Amino acid sequence: MSTDRVVLVTGGNRGIGRATAERFVAEGYRVAVTVRSGEGPEGTLTVRADVTDAAAVDAAFTEVEAKLGPVEIVVANAGITKDTLLLRMTEDDFDSVISTNLGGAFRVVKRASKGMLRAKWGRVILISSVVGLYGGAGQINYAASKSALVGFARSLTRELGSRGITANVVAPGFIETEMTASLPDDLQAEYKRSIPAARFATTDEVAGVITWIASDDAAYISGAVIPVDGGLGMGH
Repeated sequence: MSTDRVVLVTGGNRGIGRATAERFVAEGYRVAVTVRSGEGPEGTLTVRADVTDAAAVDAAFTEVEAKLGPVEIVVANAGITKDTLLLRMTEDDFDSVISTNLGGAFRVVKRASKGMLRAKWGRVILISSVVGLYGGAGQINYAASKSALVGFARSLTRELGSRGITANVVAPGFIETEMTASLPDDLQAEYKRSIPAARFATTDEVAGVITWIASDDAAYISGAVIPVDGGLGMGH
């Protein structure tokens, strides 16, 4: 099993993206991360890129290819939220979330697929959310962008599945991040009551699933939505 493959993780400076990049480094992969600010973890190549800008994405890939080689595994993780109820949601609240979370995946995967087709091997891993199929009040923009990744992965599987390329979706639930840590204790307790596992996930638990999908063990899995949510979504 080859683990010296080249991986690109978008949004790799914090949260799930950072933990995923760290896990790939620990397993011996050559890892690059895109960031808008800050730095990726130790052992990674950090490239600046805004995933809403196709030219910036192309430049980032060109830099990674020059320094590490063609990208064989892409983890489309970069995402934003602009939560608010529908009647208060502005055009920009909607468009910017769609352009980053869904458009960003499109731009990154389109650029990565060229090298994967030449290599006749590739792993496309799209990071969604339990909210994508479960729904979330105040998250119409975010949930729409995340559920759209399912149709993306399944269409890509039909296009490229015969070329040794898989495309899958990982749908995390509540994760221990700075964002959840800042929630009031009573709200955290309420959320945990709705999760059969009765706790939030660690970022490393999500990263472990992502690195497994990238491995040779998962070569025959494509078009799947893999929940990492402690049972919250239950097949949604």
